[in-house]
Amino acid sequence: MTYQTVQQAAETRRSVYALNRNLPLPAAEVADIVKHAVLHTPSSFHSQSTRVVVLFGAEHEKLWQFAEDALRAVVPAENFAATEQKLNMFKAAAGSVLFFEDQDVVKSLQEKFPAYADNFPVWAEHTDAMHQYAVWTTLAAAGIGANLQHYNPLIDAAVAREWQIPATWTLRAQMVFGGIGQAAGEKTFAPLEGRFAVHGL
Repeated sequence: MTYQTVQQAAETRRSVYALNRNLPLPAAEVADIVKHAVLHTPSSFHSQSTRVVVLFGAEHEKLWQFAEDALRAVVPAENFAATEQKLNMFKAAAGSVLFFEDQDVVKSLQEKFPAYADNFPVWAEHTDAMHQYAVWTTLAAAGIGANLQHYNPLIDAAVAREWQIPATWTLRAQMVFGGIGQAAGEKTFAPLEGRFAVHGL
């Protein structure tokens, strides 16, 4: 493998919203992609604090029904049409990946290394984000579209009840994935000036 292969995967990764259930790989292989990321993604102090749940089919649809139920309780009815349209796009996809952080692991590290106690919650977020990126980029390389959502904490209680999520797991993000019904549009970039610097080259 060349580094250009990794770069190409990074460039391929986009937020794709027009998703369907026509995956180019068997569902079990998609689950294996996520499992590989959980196993091989780095974490601070090798904490391995990220927890991941993958939902397919009817289980995936339940997730977005929970989101709809929660949002109907807080979004005015006259403004709900746009929200419902977005949620229906998510429901039409093949599945979702739920990303959590186990707070017991974080607290254990805080107790073991008190000098870094304030940093462990931040580092846990870094770890979770790396898992999200690893899954997202690998899915893109496999020809699977995805987008990342954050409906927590509105859906936390329903998710915990439905899938027996331990109380110490904090939901951080939901990644919707599926076959690509319509590719993402052109991507724009802010100037690198002010965002990137090299010294001593």
